[in-house]
Amino acid sequence: MKPDSSHDAGRDKLWELIKEMRFAMFTTRHENGHLHSRPMTTQNGKVDEGDALWFFMSRSSEPVADIQASDQVNVAYADPGKDTYVSVSGTAALVDDPAQKRRLWSRINDAWFPGGPDDPDVALVQVRITHAHYWDVDTNKVVQLIKMLTASVTDRPPHDMGESGEVRMH
Repeated sequence: MKPDSSHDAGRDKLWELIKEMRFAMFTTRHENGHLHSRPMTTQNGKVDEGDALWFFMSRSSEPVADIQASDQVNVAYADPGKDTYVSVSGTAALVDDPAQKRRLWSRINDAWFPGGPDDPDVALVQVRITHAHYWDVDTNKVVQLIKMLTASVTDRPPHDMGESGEVRMH
């Protein structure tokens, strides 16, 4: 069977865009039905650029309770300086894998979890990516402004503002 090169290209593009954006807004559905977003640090390293994102959370935290009640989540990345935006939809799960925790652990995590990766309060959360949408603007802000002003005068939407695309993983 021939590998799906479009799937691989989409996955590569996704990782190219988010590799430098370590911080994301992690959105869960709260028990009251509302969506709650919180900043989280993506733990993935170069070797982990597959179909999953990894996060450390406190077992006693609301996000973990939310995930246990509803596993559908969204992870949003933004780099306004580069005009790059990514929204990832996926399925979250707590993963009991001490070796994976230690492999993903970095000293920066000690700030939130001084007990280290073996602290019983540290929950390893995997988000299996089902869908991602990205917008990567390749023109500078002056050109963007000119295109938007032109569009407002001509009543035609701006074009050639950058690359927008979707990636489906599962």
